[in-house]
Amino acid sequence: MSDQSLVIIEALAKRYGDATVFDGVNFTLAEGEFVCIIGHSGCGKTTILNVLAGLEQASSGHVFMANREVVAPGLERGVVFQGHALMPWLTVRQNIAFAVRSKWPDWGRAEVDAQVQQYVALVGLTSALDKKPSQLSGGMKQRVGIARAFAIEPRMLLLDEPFGALDALTRGTIQDELLKICATTRQTVFMITHDVDEAILLADRILLMANGPQARVAEIVVNTMPRNRQRATLHHDPQFYRIRNHLVDFLVERSATLSHGRGPEQPPEVRPGLMQTAEVIALEPSLTTLRSQA
Repeated sequence: MSDQSLVIIEALAKRYGDATVFDGVNFTLAEGEFVCIIGHSGCGKTTILNVLAGLEQASSGHVFMANREVVAPGLERGVVFQGHALMPWLTVRQNIAFAVRSKWPDWGRAEVDAQVQQYVALVGLTSALDKKPSQLSGGMKQRVGIARAFAIEPRMLLLDEPFGALDALTRGTIQDELLKICATTRQTVFMITHDVDEAILLADRILLMANGPQARVAEIVVNTMPRNRQRATLHHDPQFYRIRNHLVDFLVERSATLSHGRGPEQPPEVRPGLMQTAEVIALEPSLTTLRSQA
């Protein structure tokens, strides 16, 4: 694993009794990198995210962040779940201020409020600062959750399908906001999604999980499209459909076949003809990187 990695995940496994959810999971996150993970329900994506957050313990393996092992929650990691998890009795300002004071308990009221206003403005909710969650739409609540996570300035942001319950228009708007914030802050992000197009829009790399039980990271797809990509023009890039077709083919066909009769120590399969559109480089027995060709 690279010494330059902010986060290193080594031989991670989760078992419940005799049932193994995933095994032999290895990957890294570089500083400022946006990584998405995709896979069918039951492959352990949320469990992996919870282990990275320190909310759950793995059965074996290790997670290191900035050369320190992750064993508990910490303010250097911000988490946004599918549900906004706002405190309903507090206003937007108070919800975010609560998180900011947790990170910087010695700050005065003016410093806290300035931090709150900066990140509320980034998600376009300045006019809602003093409203309570019951007065906000679902999309606005989710933006508050994102602003709260960013306001503590974590080194890594963990997103568990944060837009999954939103309508398509609101989802697209918040995706755009997230892209802008990440471009401004160079935030390191690990995100679970079931949306292939969302992963291509947001991620620098996409981890593909084979089906459980005994799931594993079967492939890592490197997104070679320009990082300043935009939702409205994404499909005009000839690389888009090559990457998208590969991801969909994996989810529909290969995610199941890779999980049957194949231990985590064996290399993933490569479809015949894949070399016509992509270069496949073996990194280690359980990991493959797919680099899409322009």
